[in-house]
Amino acid sequence: MDKNKLVYLHTQTVKAEASTDNSITVTGYASTTDVDRQGDVVQADAWKAGMSSYLKNPVILAYHDHNKPVGRMIEHKVDTKGLWIKARISTAAQDVFNLVKDGVLTAFSIGFRVQDAEYDDTNEVFVIKQLELHEISVVSVPANQNTIFSLSKSFTDPGEYESFKLQFAPRSESAKGLESFVEAKSTPISKEWKMSPEEIKSMMADTAKQAAEDATRALLAQQAKEAKEKAHREAQEAELDAKIKSAVSATVQTGTTGAERLLADVEKRFADQAAETKASLAGLEAALVQKSAEILAMRESKMNFSDKQSKDGVSYQDKEKAVMLAKMMARPIDQTKFGAELIAKSGAHIPTGLTIGGVSGTSIWETDVSLQMQEEIRRRLVIAPLFRSVSMKTNVQTIPVNPEAGRATWVTNANFGAVPGTLGSAGPGAGGTSATGSTTQTPGIGSPHQLKEITLNSYKVATNEYLAYEEEEDAIFAIMPIVRDAMVRRVARAIDRALLTGAGSGSDPIRGLITCATNTFQTTTAITTANQAIATSTTAVTMAGMRAMRKLIGVWGLDPKEVVFLVNTKVYYDLLEDTSFQSVQQVGVDTATLLSGQVGFIGGTPVLVSGEFDTDAASSYPALCFAPGNFLLGEQRGLRLDTQELVETQRRVLVASQRAGMVQLTGNLGNAVSVMKYTA
Repeated sequence: MDKNKLVYLHTQTVKAEASTDNSITVTGYASTTDVDRQGDVVQADAWKAGMSSYLKNPVILAYHDHNKPVGRMIEHKVDTKGLWIKARISTAAQDVFNLVKDGVLTAFSIGFRVQDAEYDDTNEVFVIKQLELHEISVVSVPANQNTIFSLSKSFTDPGEYESFKLQFAPRSESAKGLESFVEAKSTPISKEWKMSPEEIKSMMADTAKQAAEDATRALLAQQAKEAKEKAHREAQEAELDAKIKSAVSATVQTGTTGAERLLADVEKRFADQAAETKASLAGLEAALVQKSAEILAMRESKMNFSDKQSKDGVSYQDKEKAVMLAKMMARPIDQTKFGAELIAKSGAHIPTGLTIGGVSGTSIWETDVSLQMQEEIRRRLVIAPLFRSVSMKTNVQTIPVNPEAGRATWVTNANFGAVPGTLGSAGPGAGGTSATGSTTQTPGIGSPHQLKEITLNSYKVATNEYLAYEEEEDAIFAIMPIVRDAMVRRVARAIDRALLTGAGSGSDPIRGLITCATNTFQTTTAITTANQAIATSTTAVTMAGMRAMRKLIGVWGLDPKEVVFLVNTKVYYDLLEDTSFQSVQQVGVDTATLLSGQVGFIGGTPVLVSGEFDTDAASSYPALCFAPGNFLLGEQRGLRLDTQELVETQRRVLVASQRAGMVQLTGNLGNAVSVMKYTA
């Protein structure tokens, strides 16, 4: 009997209750410390270590079928009565869900392996002291007060059950009765014989003789059987030969007309099939001739695609190292040790003088590195990706925009068909004569279509790294990743900072969102409170204060998906204390808009946190609300790397620069940005 046999306990009726999410919650004892009618009992202490494996995946099954998971255990406790659990049955298991709901499945049953037990045949009690829980199921065993659970149901017969319990019984006088019961079923009766050596020798000789005789008889019987089978096979073969000869003789006597017809039919079928195959091949050959040009183009296209995938056989990581090292050393790429080795290793197709598409091969490397670093800057930005962006060809670009044109005008039947703007006409939709005699036109019908022009400027942002002449190539190579990462982070932070707090003049040329909120559209006239929600720096910002900011931008804030909240870290932690704030963890990552820096939602509007706000103080601005659709971001070019010699200080300066700008498109619907301001 396997000591590790999986056994089951069926327990009492469980209680089922409906849950708020349309599931069913069932509670009850999966195991109790009561003694069943077979004298079995599970101690409460057995569950302290027995559930460690099950708790890693507490699935509830139906009928002990591992292919029928129906829910999960959500709560459990062990007390003096036994193991109590609470489980949720999912509506996905519809049949089991309905049976539990209707009171058909009313009991728990557990499957486990016994690790330590003790059987006392004196008191006829089997005590399970240590076990390993494998699964818990809902079953249809009725709740019977006299059969609370039964371990013996896991065995095919009483003898198998008694043998299982015997493995845990101590080898003492108290277990002899049980041992004799099991041994009577499985062990033959043995007896000790007392014989002299002569008797033993004689018995062995007789035994050997009897064995030899038995072997001889068996060999003779086998030989006789094989001879009989051989004769039977020879008789069958002779009979089959006779039948074949008889059939051939009959065929010869009646003529070969039938065979000839069969042969002719086979030959005809082969000929027809060959003709059909030949026609098919001819058709395919003609189609291949017609499509040869297209097939050749497809093959060349695939070859070109393969070439583009590995244009020069050099990985981007090596290109970046070569370009950065050359810039930091103020040398051509092929005059650095690493660059020369890389060009030599990649082959003769990347010499310095070679051009690819009219561009020097190593110049292409510089372009690739510039674009890749520019993309990394974009990934670090929080505010800039919120705006629409345009690519600028020059530092200054004029852009036509169409401001909100007001409303259309209703036309009365009397004036239907009248030409707008004609002298002497009257009524809505038609022109009239002003006091000076000039023609007037009704807005929305007679007014001409007017476009407005705005000017978008791109400004340069730059960061520097200084290197001494004494620094060798190997030393620069070691610090290169640190320098590169620092330059990317500085540029990204500078752009986000300018878009948020830029003053719009002097060394801070971009008008940031806060500046746009505290001034009228495209002017520097100060606004007192029109676009400012007042908060106290010593108290927490609430959801109500955030909604007040959205209210201040008027029609721009009607659609919650078209506006964005930007907050500093203090406001973010204030909102986390507000129970009505929906963080990304609450709404789920799939529901979030996946914006960089997004931390949650307020009424369907995304909330982003930025570290570029000014330090909290009186009159500082810790949060803002704006409509990105009324702003336009301009980018003139990607990141550029330049090096300059500073002979007087024996240093080289590595400069990374980029051009960007932002402009607000229109202000005739009110300001599209509002801020929160701290009072003293």
